[in-house]
Formats: sequence, C-alpha cells, structure tokens
Amino acid sequence: MSGFSGDSKQQHLARRRALHPSPDNVTDPLFQDDPFFDRRDVVQVKYEMLRRVRVDRRSVSGAAAAFGLSRPTYYEARAAFERAGLPGLLPAKKGPRRAHKLSDRVMTFVDEQREAEPALTSASLAKRIRTHVGVTVHPRSLARALERRAKKNSS
Repeated sequence: MSGFSGDSKQQHLARRRALHPSPDNVTDPLFQDDPFFDRRDVVQVKYEMLRRVRVDRRSVSGAAAAFGLSRPTYYEARAAFERAGLPGLLPAKKGPRRAHKLSDRVMTFVDEQREAEPALTSASLAKRIRTHVGVTVHPRSLARALERRAKKNSS
C-alpha cells in the first residue's frame, strides 16, 4: 500500500526523525491488527492519539498510555497540531535555531575588521575570529550571517 517494505519504511522514518521511540508500547487496538496503522510512525501515532481524545472522548492519560507516549507529549502534539495542522506533528529539526557563535561581540569584531579591510573574505574573517576572539566559526556560517544582515538592512 505505501510502497515501502517494512525495513525501508523504518529506515525512511528514522532518517526523518519520525520513528516512534517505543513502538512496542503502542497498545491501541487500531495499531494491533490493521497494517494501515503503523506503530513505528510517530506522526500517525500522535495524530491518532489526538483523535482518540478529541473525537472518542478518551482521557488524555489513557490515550497517551495507549499510544506509548507521555501526557506532556500529548499536550505538545495538540499545541503543534492546533498551530500548524498535520505538518506540526512532524519532528522539528535538531540543533541550534540561529547562528549562536556569532554573538554581538563576534559581529562587532567582524565589523571592525571589515571597516579596516573591506575586501576581507569570510574565510579570512573566520581565521581572525578564531585567533583574536577564540571562537571557531565556519566561513559559510559567517557569510550567511553577513548576507542576512545586509538583506535586513536593505529592507
């Protein structure tokens, strides 16, 4: 039906961070006998958990337990679903949400360096940042930050 064999679907879910952390804890009857319902797919599991509470009027505690998830996970899923619909149930990307190494101190240093030498490349700036500020910044991250700033200042 889905075009995936069991193993390739599991690999696909894992790559997308959508693999349920404990699929064996899903005890809801829908996921027991019907191959359409895949207990490994955390997006499908969360959606069905939300539906159980909203449509079938199950308790939050009971539904969360039946789907192998916690009550806080239920509330997070509900808020994400209300905010963004089904895409809200997709796992968020991990890692920093911004260029956290490019603090005000670092960017002030960059501005000073660029003012003194306007032709400096981001690679040269990254080396100077590492040497003088003690922070390792990838040249491409620095270039993107400078592009974002230029775009913001031109708006």
